[in-house]
Amino acid sequence: MRLTGPWDRERVDEFLGAAQIPVRLGCHTPAGDPWIVSLWFRWDGAVHCATSADADLVSFLAADDHVSFEVSTNDPPYAGVRGRGTASVEPDVDKRLLRRLFGRYLGGTDNDLADALLRPEREEVHVRIEPERLHTWDFSGRMPGEPTDGTAVATETSVTTEPE
Repeated sequence: MRLTGPWDRERVDEFLGAAQIPVRLGCHTPAGDPWIVSLWFRWDGAVHCATSADADLVSFLAADDHVSFEVSTNDPPYAGVRGRGTASVEPDVDKRLLRRLFGRYLGGTDNDLADALLRPEREEVHVRIEPERLHTWDFSGRMPGEPTDGTAVATETSVTTEPE
């Protein structure tokens, strides 16, 4: 994986591991049109998302598994990670990933959304994105504001690892 921008891999892992911001996932429809969705995710060196088995995204990824993605702060100073990679889709057995994402984003499954999405008859899939390229940015050194999520750090250096 190629990494460019001001953050090293440890900082990327820290940011994505702590972020409770949905990933914005870009792909193409079978007709070649651009498509973007926002999904909850977890990070372990790959991006893991859950969605309904009958979501349009699933058929789009079956036709073209190349994707782009971004996770960035919503408030100044802006910082984040964007990248591109390859997506794979497999069943989310017993909705394990979805349950884990409910814990990460909502603190558990004791809510109306979980009741709706965890219904036994609803099929869920696990979308795994293997990054090929990551780029980071961090405007905290040149943009006013306090990070609301504690993830942005001031930095003026650029790091490049692993050539393309």
